[in-house]
Amino acid sequence: MISDISKSVEACAAHYGEQADAMRDYLIRGQARALEVNPRGPLKFDDDGNLDADIRAAYSEHGYYIFENLISAAELAELKQDIATMRARFAVSPEQQVDAQGNPALGADCKAPSVQWVKPLSDPLGGTELYNGRHQVKLFEPQASDDAPAYSPLVLMGQLQHSEACLRLYGHPQLLKVAEAINGEDFAPFNEVIFFKDPGLGAAVSWHQDGDTHWDSPAFDEDIHGFNFMAQLYDTTPVNGVWVVPGSHRQGKIDIKAKMAEQGSERFADAVPMLCRPGDVIICNRQIVHGSFANTGFEPRLTVNFGFHRRSSVLDVHGAGMHSEAVVYDAEHIRKRSLPIGLAIEARRQHFKDEQPYQYRPLANESIKWEPGSLAQLKDYNLLDLSI
Repeated sequence: MISDISKSVEACAAHYGEQADAMRDYLIRGQARALEVNPRGPLKFDDDGNLDADIRAAYSEHGYYIFENLISAAELAELKQDIATMRARFAVSPEQQVDAQGNPALGADCKAPSVQWVKPLSDPLGGTELYNGRHQVKLFEPQASDDAPAYSPLVLMGQLQHSEACLRLYGHPQLLKVAEAINGEDFAPFNEVIFFKDPGLGAAVSWHQDGDTHWDSPAFDEDIHGFNFMAQLYDTTPVNGVWVVPGSHRQGKIDIKAKMAEQGSERFADAVPMLCRPGDVIICNRQIVHGSFANTGFEPRLTVNFGFHRRSSVLDVHGAGMHSEAVVYDAEHIRKRSLPIGLAIEARRQHFKDEQPYQYRPLANESIKWEPGSLAQLKDYNLLDLSI
């Protein structure tokens, strides 16, 4: 299941100077610990259509679960092709609005944010006030090679408006059944991004917990800030992958600065990398402590990310303003933001004709059709993201 990552481990460790041995040991031990914790397996439902009880229990205990080999090779190829096409349309630099062919760049005509650019191997969020200051500490920033570009992409936001393959994945019936199992049949959307972690360029994402609005809520529990699905298009390893602290989603808001000071290192001893093969999909609780190191290895990571909430977590709640404008999410706002789910189900139904499509109850009375040109309906849809 796990590929040989020895060369990437050595390449990564070499960037850490006198800490090279410690980093090498940490990556190797982290992989071993991940395989011991090991919340992974095929996605299963019982005879009544409910999410397998052991999967639900493991997700509750650890805060993540890896659904193995969920995306077919054919769908994986379609996703890679669409993302390559989108990437070819990225602006040539953050300061410009045209692609390498001189055409308007992807997202240039959108009001909503699109591509986030960062300096190679940097930690652009750590220790800043961005995203309400949730990235409390800065991780080590290795030196990029002399021939590295000035900037590399970190995320593409709102990909559903640009990619039919990503939209179809969003309508995956088994994943939507998981969303219902965790958040109820009236579950609501969150947001969607694609993470780019190019070898030798991919930025670090400092340790943090997602979520902002409900830490002090009387109704606080392990699922109140929702979850993300993380579809992996390539191998994810200790070098390029996301690390998590299992069980931390149950502990409330954690002082990460204090945790780092107590351990004397950014290498948290209780963290493990989420190890995946192409086609695996992670469900990851947004409250779990997680982060990733700069990708100084040789393997790329490309993660298609999309999340869901309980309706009760967002209805009539004042948004945190991290992914969209900070407004109160009334029922009409949630309905409009949910329409892409219906469009995704229809797009997938026409493309994968042998699948049983998911029935999304909140849109049962809506007339939603998929036809050529329907993707245009989604322009700037992510201005309505439900950010809590």
